[in-house]
Amino acid sequence: MSITLNEIKFVKSSPDLKSCPEDDLPEYAFVGRSNVGKSSLINYIAGIEKLAKTSADPGRTRLINHFIVDDSWYLVDLPGYGYAKISKSERVKFEILIKEYLLDRNSLACLFLLIDCRHSPQKNDLEFMQWLGEKGIPFVICFTKTDKLSKSQLEKSLTTYSQTLLESWETLPEFFQSSTLDNKGKEEILKFIGRTNKLFKTRSSI
Repeated sequence: MSITLNEIKFVKSSPDLKSCPEDDLPEYAFVGRSNVGKSSLINYIAGIEKLAKTSADPGRTRLINHFIVDDSWYLVDLPGYGYAKISKSERVKFEILIKEYLLDRNSLACLFLLIDCRHSPQKNDLEFMQWLGEKGIPFVICFTKTDKLSKSQLEKSLTTYSQTLLESWETLPEFFQSSTLDNKGKEEILKFIGRTNKLFKTRSSI
């Protein structure tokens, strides 16, 4: 059954956690290494071409961007990480901003960690996942740009990731595959959000 989103509105861009909207609705945040295709995926899920700003230059997202969906949940665009062509102080600033949001945002229902399926497991992605696990932050993995690989190459990439994670994880987080060109992943992601919304409780109430 197809899921339809009726209304998506930009709410605000926040330079820090205290500036974010009131945390009374479930939030689904998207994060990943710079140039992973985050803005394109958000636009694809929303069905709005220019909802999140895309750019040929990685590292464009610098703030926490909130979009409200059907007045019932938030889609959150977080800054990317791992971009080498910004200053060290800026990288540290983004890291602090992201981690503050993830640790203290009570309405965070789940984090979508985006991974470019074309690359082997990257150290900073694996370290970030380890940190998420240690802090008990709910997350799933979304592999992007799956249209860039053949079916066998994609299977090999996903197997490599699974084997690498199982070296330190007892169970694997849920995986999604996405491609904006092949129209892949949107329904699965929206169904997951729909199921999670029904179970949502703020972390402050748990």
